[in-house]
Amino acid sequence: MGGFFGVAGRDDCVADLFYGTDYHSHLGTKRGGLATRNGNGFHRHIHNIENAQFRSKFEDNLGDFAGTTGIGVISDYEDQPLLIGSHLGNYAIVTVGKINNLDALVQKAFKIRTTHFSEMAGGEINPTELVATLINQEGTYTEGLSAVQEAIDGSCSILLLTDEGIYVARDRLGRTPITLGRKDGAWAASMETCALPNLGYALDRYLGPGEIVRMTPDGVESCKPAGEAMQICAFLWVYYGYPASNYEDINTEVVRNRCGAALARRDDTEVDCVAGIPDSGTGHAIGYANERHLPYQRPFVKYTPTWPRSFMPQEQRVRDLVAKMKLIPVRELIDGRRMLFCEDSIVRGTQLQDTIRRLYDAGAKEIHMRPACPPLVYGCKFLNFSRSRSELDLAARRAIVELEGKDGANLAEYADDSTEKNARMVEQIRQKLNLTTLKYQKLDDLVEAIGLDRCKLCTYCWDGKDNAAT
Repeated sequence: MGGFFGVAGRDDCVADLFYGTDYHSHLGTKRGGLATRNGNGFHRHIHNIENAQFRSKFEDNLGDFAGTTGIGVISDYEDQPLLIGSHLGNYAIVTVGKINNLDALVQKAFKIRTTHFSEMAGGEINPTELVATLINQEGTYTEGLSAVQEAIDGSCSILLLTDEGIYVARDRLGRTPITLGRKDGAWAASMETCALPNLGYALDRYLGPGEIVRMTPDGVESCKPAGEAMQICAFLWVYYGYPASNYEDINTEVVRNRCGAALARRDDTEVDCVAGIPDSGTGHAIGYANERHLPYQRPFVKYTPTWPRSFMPQEQRVRDLVAKMKLIPVRELIDGRRMLFCEDSIVRGTQLQDTIRRLYDAGAKEIHMRPACPPLVYGCKFLNFSRSRSELDLAARRAIVELEGKDGANLAEYADDSTEKNARMVEQIRQKLNLTTLKYQKLDDLVEAIGLDRCKLCTYCWDGKDNAAT
């Protein structure tokens, strides 16, 4: 994934830009970058944040920045922002999304014989540079951004820092969110609403799918209206969205409470306590415990002063080590007890397997798991919210291979929670994880908990259906 933040104000924007971008740190793992513009041109810094926080990497650079407009980004992969010189003018650009047809677009661009790209490590093309190239082929910024939205298979939301202000473009089907905030003398564009209140911004509105606006200190000008079709990622509310943030005016923590309550209404398992796998499982567990009037407790305490997020490191071995070291069991709340855990999801299951083993080592009598979403049968092809490099990394997909003896067999049947194959898959995962019971959320219950029409949500990773193609 990734996240971005942009500011256009009458006064210096550096402090707002710095903290606003920092509030997106939960969305990205590899690079952080800031760019500002003033009368002397652009100022930019990019840092590696794989093993350090964004804020600590940029604090020493803040004196280098000055300007009334700026953009910042937390990126999963490529260096950003990029500084571009073109016939449209000089600008800085950041993007968030996934371009599935990158190679085809690169080859198409090469037909213009003067086109060239700077390679990243490993010989890859920087996707943000490709987006800039597509923009530069058109006559205006708006035309260029519109052309990008139409050309890309996947998703791409964009901020352009120009001498005309900041262009803000949400991806064509609104798979990622963008909101506008305002305060006296300044406007902000943010993927996370949680970045706005502590900086004094009031939420103005949510950009619609494919919408393009130009943001200046004086206001927001519409450049292209929103489209009708929307496919916002439902996994935002389940896992990677921030609890204090709203998407399409629906709060994440509230949805997680409703997800937990939905799990509880379908469950009568006798347990002594309910807990959440920190952190994103916590909201689901609170909803479950409240619905069933069971005690909510914390048998694991998270040590955060020095250990970073467990999905941050690139290597699975290091991620597993971080996950283990930062969760400290409280034996007095575990020993001899029947425990029910809510988790946002079971993606790979490798860290969860170790967590379960440690609970048994601490004396747990029974361990019941209730994921807040259905099994992830399909790898996401629209966003980069998971570090999994293959669909076979997914716990559900591995279970299917073990049952079928091959990959890709009967996936639709396994994704359907009313089938015997689905039940066998869940049982295979339960045995693999050594759980007493395992019951997943039903997709209909998840959709109801979010509260949007199902046709507006992307649920591809659970049901394999690309609603935008139907």
